[in-house]
Amino acid sequence: MLALIREREFMRVSDLSRLFGISEVTVRSDLDALAGDGGLERVHGGAVLRSRRRAAEPSVEESESASAAEKAAIGRAAAAMVSPGETVILDVGSTVAAVARSMVVRDDLEDVVVFTNGLNVALTLEKGVPAFSVIVTGGTLRPRQHSLVGAMSDAILSQINVNTTFIGCNGVHPEEGITNINLPEAMVKRRMIQAAQRCVVVADGSKINNISVARIADLSDVDVVITGESAPPEVVEQLREAGVTVEVAE
Repeated sequence: MLALIREREFMRVSDLSRLFGISEVTVRSDLDALAGDGGLERVHGGAVLRSRRRAAEPSVEESESASAAEKAAIGRAAAAMVSPGETVILDVGSTVAAVARSMVVRDDLEDVVVFTNGLNVALTLEKGVPAFSVIVTGGTLRPRQHSLVGAMSDAILSQINVNTTFIGCNGVHPEEGITNINLPEAMVKRRMIQAAQRCVVVADGSKINNISVARIADLSDVDVVITGESAPPEVVEQLREAGVTVEVAE
């Protein structure tokens, strides 16, 4: 099992059960033992290499310092899509946080309802109250991302309908779609997309053509991708050919 996880970087419990011809209960027990030895880290639905997971998922503060100007441009372009009186969802991550900052400085927005599972996003939007009504989903806190995940987030998101959801991610690929490094967050993102009439993915150029471990959505589920000038032009064109509207923010 460890050899497979080292090779593929992530394996699902169900796949390991099928490959080794053993029960999923046994697989989970084996993975727990391997995690105890420090070789890997258990995540929802499977396991990833411990060193890979830590290297691939920096904190929000660390991410904000990378491609800061590009993320700010993406944030302005995304915030321009919000109209007074709308209800939106803001996901987590440094690029979505840039969307929140750009929304707050707009003086023409009022009566905007925002759902978010990002504590830092909520604090940013607090500066815009009372023009914004900010609703934070419940859930289990992921400290480095300041995000809330799990059943409580799902319970709220499954009961709402919004105009637009703004989703962050770790990968946008012409064939594999939208992916993320963290499985619990990916589950919340999927629910956010289901709750919205329009899905806008915000991703700086380093995310374009990447594939990460957890699938969020197919390209057919996405209306708009907003990226930056560092995105590979040939991949941007492939995304457009796949039917996605791609805006390159300047």
